[in-house]
Amino acid sequence: MQEQPVNIPCPICSEEGKLRMVANVDEIPYFGEHTQVTVMCHGCGWRQTDFIPAEGKKAGASSLVLNDSKKLRSRVVRSSSCTVRIPELDLEVMPGTNSTGYVSNIEGVLNRFVDIINMVRRDVERDIANDSVVSEENTNALSTLDGLLTSISQAGEQSIFTVEFLDPHGHSMILDSDAVERELTDEELAELPIGPDPAVFSSDDVQ
Repeated sequence: MQEQPVNIPCPICSEEGKLRMVANVDEIPYFGEHTQVTVMCHGCGWRQTDFIPAEGKKAGASSLVLNDSKKLRSRVVRSSSCTVRIPELDLEVMPGTNSTGYVSNIEGVLNRFVDIINMVRRDVERDIANDSVVSEENTNALSTLDGLLTSISQAGEQSIFTVEFLDPHGHSMILDSDAVERELTDEELAELPIGPDPAVFSSDDVQ
C-alpha cells in the first residue's frame, strides 16, 4: 500500500508536510466492503485509523443485551465517530480528537472499559496513598470502581447489561442476530460528538 500526502498540518504537532495516508479496501467478514484509512504523522508519530463502509450509511444506534456469555464473541466495527455506552453501569466512552476506529468483538469492547476503569482506580489509589486521612469520597470511589470491574467480569452470566453503539456517521455496527438497530433522535444528534476532524478522512482522499 502506497502512502499518499495529506495537505493539512498535523492535528497534534501542527507540522506541515508530514501527514501521510494509507487507504486499503477490504471485505470485513459479515460486514461487507470497508475502506480502512490510516493517517500518520512522520514528524511526531501520531497515528489514527478509521473504517468507512462502501455503502452510504445513516446516523444510527446499535445495541445488544448481554444475557449470554456467548455474546462476548459477537463481532463489532467501531468507527472514530462512535460513542459506546453501558447504560446500566452508567459507563460511556465518547470519541475525542484522537479517537480511532477498530474491528473487535464485544469482549474487546468490555476490555477497553476495564482498562479505563483500572486507570482511574490507580489514580484513586495514589490519592489515598498520599493522603494522611483517607476521605470518604475516595473510599466510595474505590468501592464503585471495584463494583464496575466485577460486573463487567461477569458479563452474560451473573451480570446482564446492554452495550450501545451510537454513531452520527453510521459507520459502526454490532453483528448479532439479537442486536437492535434504530435511528438516532434529534437530541442525540445534537449532543453526540463526532470525533476527529472529518477533513482528515475526506471522501476525495480515499477514493
